Amino acid sequence: MSAVLEVQDLSVSFRTEDGRISAVDSVSLEVGASEVLAIVGESGCGKSVTAMSLAGLLPRSARVDGSVRLDGVELIGAGKRTLRSIRGREIAYIFQEPMTSLNPVFTVGSQIGEVLRTHLGASRRTARARSVELLKLVGIPSAERRVDDYPHQLSGGMRQRVMIAMAVACDPKVLIADEPTTALDVTIQAGILDVLRGLRERLGTSIVLITHDLGVVADLADRVAVMYAGRVVETAEVHDLFAHPQHPYTTGLLGASPAAGRHADTHRLAEIPGLVPVLSEQPDACTFADRCGQALNTCTASQPQLTRGEHGLACWNPVGVS
Repeated sequence: MSAVLEVQDLSVSFRTEDGRISAVDSVSLEVGASEVLAIVGESGCGKSVTAMSLAGLLPRSARVDGSVRLDGVELIGAGKRTLRSIRGREIAYIFQEPMTSLNPVFTVGSQIGEVLRTHLGASRRTARARSVELLKLVGIPSAERRVDDYPHQLSGGMRQRVMIAMAVACDPKVLIADEPTTALDVTIQAGILDVLRGLRERLGTSIVLITHDLGVVADLADRVAVMYAGRVVETAEVHDLFAHPQHPYTTGLLGASPAAGRHADTHRLAEIPGLVPVLSEQPDACTFADRCGQALNTCTASQPQLTRGEHGLACWNPVGVS
């Protein structure tokens, strides 16, 4: 399967008063056509920074190195005009909090229409008609009436559907969904996942799903990349990863999840001791070593590199290996 999105050795650092601090370190990923790649990990592991860096959405204090190619077009170092033409049209985002992403003083129809007018040159009449079609596509009832509603008139689930409608308005090749079901109840969450699944099937859109919810990963993703402290530590096809996790951090995440863990018959889930390391204190070693119950001397002396192949791993002492 040919890759639509290719990320090679992506590194991101931010300028601070004390110098530069690394947030993402040598991340390499590939997303195939119509594929859903989930990027998982605890808060602070670099998932969202990775996602935002793909289309140049980070602040000026960020320095991005490496390569991000969308259908062969290099995005790192691309000019503002090139990035502006790609954002929203070739690569689009669904952010985790639609109430802060939607403009409260414009109707949802006018905001969807702006995407169509900007990227496709649609007339206002055409944009409005297409906006109604998009609202129907994402499952909003009475779309002809709702197109004139303001964001505050919609529920959280409805606003998230509007965000999805805006994101797919131009049939992008890649959709970046950053925690798209956060703070939604289980029923609404299931509806949003059904929308994303349907869009992938009908439009052939590739999806990069940023989440910490392993239940969502199991339901929607084809492949998974596990991130920890700015690095990818394990990557595999979703069923392989859930059935045969090899990195101690991955097994910890699975054990701590009520949906994916193997502790349904107990009252207490497993937990990973300690915290994600501070960005300014990342050693040139395995960053998970001080939280790992099977760390070796090698783990604290040098940094393991992610292996290539169907099941990639960055670990000196994988689970099940003595």
